[in-house]
Amino acid sequence: MRAQPAASHFINGTPHEDPVGQLLESRYPATGEVIASLRAATPETVNAAVAAARTGFKVWAATPPVERGRVLRRAADILRERNRELSELETLDTGKPLQETLVADAASGADCLEYYGGLAATLTGEHIDLGGSFAYTRREPLGVVGAIGAWNYPIQIACWKAAPALVCGNAVVFKPSEVTPLSALKLAEILKEAGLPDGVFNVVQGFGETGAHLVSHPDVAKVSLTGSVPTGKRVAATAAETLKHVTLELGGKSPLIIFDDADLENAVSAAINANFYSSGQICSNGTRVFVQKGLKEAFLARLAERTAKARMGDPMDESVDTGPLVSQSQLDKVMAYVAKGVDEGARLVCGGTRATVEGFPDGLFVEPTVFADVVDHMTIAREEIFGPVMCVLDFENEDEAIARANATEFGLAAGVFTRDLQRGHRVIAQLQAGTCWINTYNLTPVEMPFGGYKMSGIGRENGHAAIAHYSQIKSVYVEMGDVESAY
Repeated sequence: MRAQPAASHFINGTPHEDPVGQLLESRYPATGEVIASLRAATPETVNAAVAAARTGFKVWAATPPVERGRVLRRAADILRERNRELSELETLDTGKPLQETLVADAASGADCLEYYGGLAATLTGEHIDLGGSFAYTRREPLGVVGAIGAWNYPIQIACWKAAPALVCGNAVVFKPSEVTPLSALKLAEILKEAGLPDGVFNVVQGFGETGAHLVSHPDVAKVSLTGSVPTGKRVAATAAETLKHVTLELGGKSPLIIFDDADLENAVSAAINANFYSSGQICSNGTRVFVQKGLKEAFLARLAERTAKARMGDPMDESVDTGPLVSQSQLDKVMAYVAKGVDEGARLVCGGTRATVEGFPDGLFVEPTVFADVVDHMTIAREEIFGPVMCVLDFENEDEAIARANATEFGLAAGVFTRDLQRGHRVIAQLQAGTCWINTYNLTPVEMPFGGYKMSGIGRENGHAAIAHYSQIKSVYVEMGDVESAY
């Protein structure tokens, strides 16, 4: 089972190899098998990618926005035509079940490219009437964007960053996670096939050092990162040295508040999706599930019943809904948190062990895990686990739920379940989170801005809001009369 690309990098419209770069291996998490061996980019390779982007930028920025949109829409069509091939590649790289990748990865990336392709003709300035004179504004690109992806949704994240950047006329140098390096190379090939000029979208592989060199490069105008809070802090500090524009989509420990009057089945479904989809490896997951005391025991009983039905197995089997974690280090981290939850007195309702899956003895599988009687000071209630571990906390009343939900450094997402829509809107208005849901969870249509408050990030991805983060406004005053001066 191999997925070896033609080369490790994609620079100036062609595959590019860096034979002296550090070895980088992609492993299939279900078996541990190495499916591709690549080389990390040296500083010289990053410099070459940025130089190619600068040259490509001059051509792309001068391309009419409508034509930019056509290229993005053609790329979206190609992504959809090759969805199965790309989904299988994403499953090999991430371990996520094919049942998920067929609908949530390349397909959602195509939606993003199509959406921003459709916005291209609307990227206009404004005319400002000043009486005898007037002013106008121009929306202009920033230049070269350095984009750094995460390993949980590789091609989706690449599209979420590339689409708004490209439609605004920027060029991009994208660094995928070293854990999941493959699908970004396919995206680069597809964008070229769709008509994107050489140098406008480049891919460089590597570890933290590669990302740091990209962030500090003087010819990079903006950095967009999806990653952890510690990484985000380092990126922001480095970018500040040259006052680069920055978008940071970071971690979370998001609350999902379920009131007594909520529909039980829907609330359980949302809690499952908010904790176990993609084996819990989603930044916006609602991992602190606050359940009002009157519903708590019924909720836990039904949750345990339904969680027992999770199908864990071969990720390439479309009937399987629960796959392995992405890497051994991630599995070790998750299991350490499970042990900490037990040690600190949380009640283990189900799961809690590494799973043995027939035919996959080396697979990185963890049982979907639910802790009850969790209290706010516990480690599992405060720190992001990024695995299939749900913490259920109980509460008495609305004010208590809001205060405890907000008592965190994070603010990426939040959800509320209630039949009382007035209460739903009232509670959401008081939650300190950038992306919220009422009576559902984790739906992220590209039309809706996505991002966090507090330590969960800066800026927004998706929706019209992202345009502001990948462009700048130039104001022009036009004098129609004479110019007076004091002398």
